[in-house]
Amino acid sequence: MDLSAVDLDNVPPHIACVMDGNGRWAQQRGLKRTEGHSAGEEALLDAAYGALDLGVEWLTVYAFSTENWRRPAEEVRFLMGFNESILVRRRDELNEHGVRIRFIGRRDWRVPKRLLRQMDETVELTKHNRKLTLTIAFNYGGRAELVDAVNAAIEAGEKITEASIERHLYDPEMPEVDLWVRTSGESRISNYLIWQAAYAELVFTETYWPDFRRQNLADAVAEFQRRERRFGGLKS
Repeated sequence: MDLSAVDLDNVPPHIACVMDGNGRWAQQRGLKRTEGHSAGEEALLDAAYGALDLGVEWLTVYAFSTENWRRPAEEVRFLMGFNESILVRRRDELNEHGVRIRFIGRRDWRVPKRLLRQMDETVELTKHNRKLTLTIAFNYGGRAELVDAVNAAIEAGEKITEASIERHLYDPEMPEVDLWVRTSGESRISNYLIWQAAYAELVFTETYWPDFRRQNLADAVAEFQRRERRFGGLKS
């Protein structure tokens, strides 16, 4: 990985990725859409190791949205089994590298109980790691998260404020997103971390997710560092 354009003293603490373009990557090669999801596994691992190399503290990835249930049933079934398979095959490796794995999203009746158990076991296995927190957004939607947070605050008898909403987000410890990356050439936020990414720098790349590697992540960080973040104010 070429880090010559990256200031390692100014790396964004929290990077979020929309792992987009798996299906189109496969279709361009005459493959089934599910083959694109399989190819995206290596990209996920390489991005995680790239984040470790860069010194990123949090990496959050969009694995399955609340809207993805509208996809063909065959693809949804594949994604359920595939995500379980990744956890079983890769969590020990990530654990050995000091990666803490967490999940955000709704735990409802649509998610297989077996997959929920694997998620819980993964969280328990890696809970003491601190080199990198890899958060997987699964059955996740930004609007759903805000609705759930507001309802939880009301149930707790709290006044609705920014602070009370933040206390009831899926992971209240998650810091705000600094750098938000979407692959495949699409320029939409797609209901992803709409609270946490309020002041994130957005980077859109033409690269399909299966071709995304740690160098692409480093390039996105370099782009982030070329920007001036004002958070609504002015630089003196």
